[in-house]
Amino acid sequence: MTKPLHTELPLNPHVAGLPPYNAGMNIADAQQKSGRQDIAALASNENPDGCSPHAAAALVGLSPSRYSDPACMALRAALSQKLGVDTDRIVAGNGSEEMIAAICRAVLRPGTLAATVCPGFGLHEIEALANGARVEKVGMRPDLDFDIPAIIAMLERAPAIFFLSSPSNPVGPALDRKGLARILAAVRHETLLVLDEAYFEFTDEDTPHGLAALSATDLSWVVLRTFSKAYGLAGLRVGYAVTSDVRLARAVSAAKTPFNVNAAAQVAAVAALADESWMRSSVARLKRERARVASAVADMGLSAGRSQTNFLFIDVGRESRIVFDHFLSQGIIVKPWKEEGYDTFIRVTIGTPSENDRFLDALRDLIRT
Repeated sequence: MTKPLHTELPLNPHVAGLPPYNAGMNIADAQQKSGRQDIAALASNENPDGCSPHAAAALVGLSPSRYSDPACMALRAALSQKLGVDTDRIVAGNGSEEMIAAICRAVLRPGTLAATVCPGFGLHEIEALANGARVEKVGMRPDLDFDIPAIIAMLERAPAIFFLSSPSNPVGPALDRKGLARILAAVRHETLLVLDEAYFEFTDEDTPHGLAALSATDLSWVVLRTFSKAYGLAGLRVGYAVTSDVRLARAVSAAKTPFNVNAAAQVAAVAALADESWMRSSVARLKRERARVASAVADMGLSAGRSQTNFLFIDVGRESRIVFDHFLSQGIIVKPWKEEGYDTFIRVTIGTPSENDRFLDALRDLIRT
């Protein structure tokens, strides 16, 4: 019997041509490829301290046989109390990444303009493209800080969404009060400003709170935050969006799946919020280590972004994929940056003191070659 000819199934062109997300290598893969078991995982900005003991204890005895609360009521109530925002303006997500996708689904139409910053978080571009939007990017300044005039010029074109991470991922700096005020003054009412504050907890004390600044405006906005970084719950995938109004929150909520945040993530996140002292202690240690590592990098004559995160964005002066192999051979995972114009940069997570020492030793070996 002759087999019928295969007919290629038409795919959604907005999705079929998406650029790949630049995910960090996992530990098992690094062990297999490097032949080493002592892997320092410094690519994905996880918290090397783990999570609060209270969050871990909250997971004991949790039954996996029941569906999670689709409304995330306990988590949203805890966030409402912490942030001083009504629960009906908070949407919980399977990581803040899901919130980015839901925002794009709720707002964008094919052909509309979405804008973001370059280098930037890949999903700000990918999720917009998946919904048929045109994406344009504003470059960072040569000194690796925000180009406020260029951002304002883009905002004057009234994109449907402007994604802006502060602190910047992957570069590291956060907007100061003057810069944030200038940006907010330039946002048109036709634009949804999405301020991605995934690394908010690592900022300096004098850094403005985006949520407070936006709440004083009559703009349409979303502030994104996550439990993956400072709270150490990356593996459970839980983040949230705070919206400017209930109508927007309902649209974002409608664009996500019903049981999107699993039961373990909800329970652990509530427990983590109740143990803020653990998070603050961990963040303080990581900030001290960040300063130490940044000083050592500068002493080697290398430039890095002014970080207010738990990572550094370093120009190593050579092709980052080759540099990645150098570190991997020594059991260290870093993230080679792949955006055009930044392919000599790596992003490295601040780990434990011993992991950071291993990274610095390997970096010194690199620059001697």
